[in-house]
Amino acid sequence: MPGAVDDLLSILDLEQLEMNLFRGRSPQVGWQRVFGGQVVGQALVAALRTVDPGRPPHSLHAYFLLGGDPKVPIIYEVDRIRDGRSFTTRRVIAIQHGHAIFSMSASFHAAEEGGFDHQATMPVVPAPEELPSEADMKERVLPSMPDPVRRYYERERPIELRPVEFGRYLGQKIPGNTFHVWMKVTARLPDDAAIHQAVLAYASDMTLLDSALIPHGKTVFMKEIMAASLDHALWIHRPFRTDEWLLYAQDSPNLNGSRGFSRGLIFARDGTLVASVAQEGMLRKRRGAESPPA
Repeated sequence: MPGAVDDLLSILDLEQLEMNLFRGRSPQVGWQRVFGGQVVGQALVAALRTVDPGRPPHSLHAYFLLGGDPKVPIIYEVDRIRDGRSFTTRRVIAIQHGHAIFSMSASFHAAEEGGFDHQATMPVVPAPEELPSEADMKERVLPSMPDPVRRYYERERPIELRPVEFGRYLGQKIPGNTFHVWMKVTARLPDDAAIHQAVLAYASDMTLLDSALIPHGKTVFMKEIMAASLDHALWIHRPFRTDEWLLYAQDSPNLNGSRGFSRGLIFARDGTLVASVAQEGMLRKRRGAESPPA
């Protein structure tokens, strides 16, 4: 298993300190603050450790309260709010330096048969094989990309991203203000559904906030942009594997008052809708930053 994937699984494998109390660590890669998806994924793992495996998560709602410090561990405290006949509810607080940096509520539901079933239609986009691979990106596309974008894609990462509209990173205007990204873990994962759920929670925070800048021809990689996630919601609809290609279809209905709202639908390759995501984030121009001439 590639080192980056092994590291991701290690980060999501929390240490249990006491009943309802867990400790997680962050990768030491020089980041100034902890990646939000990491905290979401670790918090979900903490909640999962207190729930019957027969009740998978179907939704989580989280708030980012303070930027996480990657240099010190994160303590996750789980509150077992309710264990009902069909649903289980948990609340998780992440703590660093004596302060809550993150809070999340999660709900779990025992699988049951229902009489109704419908879903959104998967967008028609090029297949991942028709898009530049990460090796192609490094060879053909990265040299022309801005430095922050190039550094991001040059780093070994556990999740491969193949943006359909990758031209936006080259300054191209994207018609329709929608963004599609194929994503999958770069190695085969165990069959444990909880691992795939935690990895999806981690990955669901990748690229989503950035979609709020598409109508403005910007990306979070630009030096003039300050960006931070404020909240995050994830609904899991159907089973999936994160080591198989998933299409993350994103758009942004609103950006106002320095808060951008983005939403996404995640489809399996066969068109099955597996999850929905919504997020609001802070997006500001840095003081003194001026946009380059068009």
